[in-house]
Amino acid sequence: MLNARDILETITMIQDEHLDVRTITMGISLLDCCHSDVDIMCQKVYDKITRYARDLVATGEQIEKEFGIPIINKRISVTPAAMILASCDNKDAVKLAKTLEKAAVACGVNFLGGFSALVQKGFGPGDRELIEAIPEALSVTDHICSSVNIGSTKTGINMDAVGLMGKVVRKSAELTADRDCIGPAKLVVFCNAPEDNPFMAGAFHGAGEPDCVINVGVSGPGVVRAALAKAGDCDLTAVADLIKKTAFKITRMGQLVASEASRRLGVPFGIVDLSLAPTPAIGDSVAYILEEMGLECCGCHGTTAALALLNDAVKKGGVMASSHVGGLSGAFIPVTEDAGMIHAARCGALSLNKLEAMTAVCSVGLDMINIPGDTPAEVISAIIADEAAIGMVNSKTTAVRVIPAIGKSVGDELSFGGLLGSGPVMPLSTYSPAKFINRGGRIPAPMQSLKN
Repeated sequence: MLNARDILETITMIQDEHLDVRTITMGISLLDCCHSDVDIMCQKVYDKITRYARDLVATGEQIEKEFGIPIINKRISVTPAAMILASCDNKDAVKLAKTLEKAAVACGVNFLGGFSALVQKGFGPGDRELIEAIPEALSVTDHICSSVNIGSTKTGINMDAVGLMGKVVRKSAELTADRDCIGPAKLVVFCNAPEDNPFMAGAFHGAGEPDCVINVGVSGPGVVRAALAKAGDCDLTAVADLIKKTAFKITRMGQLVASEASRRLGVPFGIVDLSLAPTPAIGDSVAYILEEMGLECCGCHGTTAALALLNDAVKKGGVMASSHVGGLSGAFIPVTEDAGMIHAARCGALSLNKLEAMTAVCSVGLDMINIPGDTPAEVISAIIADEAAIGMVNSKTTAVRVIPAIGKSVGDELSFGGLLGSGPVMPLSTYSPAKFINRGGRIPAPMQSLKN
């Protein structure tokens, strides 16, 4: 039974502590839209997306109004576009991207993810065509997000794809240099990409998913920080217990929204992703949670240990609150999207090397990091390879979303606006990994992949 105290606590979380449902994401399979004629395929894609998602935004707004729960984004994810592009005689990936953009605008969603390719073990039909089209596709669309999975624990790392993605990231920045290099801010390079992730820019609808599904991503770093602030000087065991209890409450709200959206849209409920997703708003920060635990500034020694505690406690509390947990489910550390991370990067407490260490114990990876505009493609590829190795060896999802700030150098700023935020250009090692990257081939899967 709900009592007055529970209701008042939830109201406080929403009004004062930035509690929200970060996204309702409708996943739509496009496998039945395949056709040898690209124009017919694009028409089928547009028709199916707009048919299935026509009421998504209105339904989300109704739930917001009736329950008083902010739902920040309504999004769509689709089958990795390279899969359906493979059926075309004329593999015009940019035309497909423009069709997806048209469908996203018609449905009124914030983003549409799935301009994606899965190449962890090699390139199939349509993969290279799509990957090479990513820079242009992201430059001529506003709502389309792209991702490429280049490795997994079971397959190892496709270093040919890693080398290619360094060039793609750089070209994406160059083509959108007049818009603060927004292109690569909509592009994620994964290892062990999940098929049911509702968060952008890495969302896509996996081939093993239903024809249509509703996935929900919750958030609430401000709620966790506020709970810790009220707890006072307790030990770390008590800190972990408090985070678990708070994560349970946050996830129950997400489960409610997911169930309601599923029922009203007549679409199966998929998963709740219980990740703590920050925003540039003051107080809505994962970094501030770590500082509330006792760190002077995020990035100092002890940050990785504090983040490991947080991530584990969030998972333990959230998994009890939802019938199906999936996606990424942990703590996100995107630099430009987190007010505390932005501050730590600006004052020099947070370095790229420290961020890389932190990614070994939390969700995703090196996310929304501005790097110098003259960074060579091989260095970007090496950053991707390092992060993929962490994911591959630790059997977890890792990713890279870095933005070469064309025309800018260390200490300069890039600003994207909205949830993507802003932040300083961070320094990189100036030594070259070019010979290593240009070897190509595959890094073999680790021993822990042999589980059969």
